[in-house]
Amino acid sequence: MTILPHHIPLVSLLQAGELRIRKGKEEIPLAVSSGVIEVDGKRVVVLADTAERADELEEEKIEKARQQAQKLMQEKRTDSEGFAEASAALEREIARLKVAKRHRRSRGGPSPTI
Repeated sequence: MTILPHHIPLVSLLQAGELRIRKGKEEIPLAVSSGVIEVDGKRVVVLADTAERADELEEEKIEKARQQAQKLMQEKRTDSEGFAEASAALEREIARLKVAKRHRRSRGGPSPTI
């Protein structure tokens, strides 16, 4: 979703993914987890469980966390609450990994070897 100045009022759920903040010519990419977004036409308020700058993300650590979340999902198949938590963790780690890789490519880093 793109929000431009004078956007209509909006309140919506936020999914894990990339959030890009643009102010003038500056752009700040962030990896965010679930939360809520509110737009009132003058400002945008994002309430996310987590938000991390793309340049602070470490792909190796994220990949390990992603693998742990996948393993936990397998273990929690019969526990609906545990499965939902593991699923949310996996979604968050996948979003973080995508943001980290996109940011690395935009800076001219090496291509992924996965």
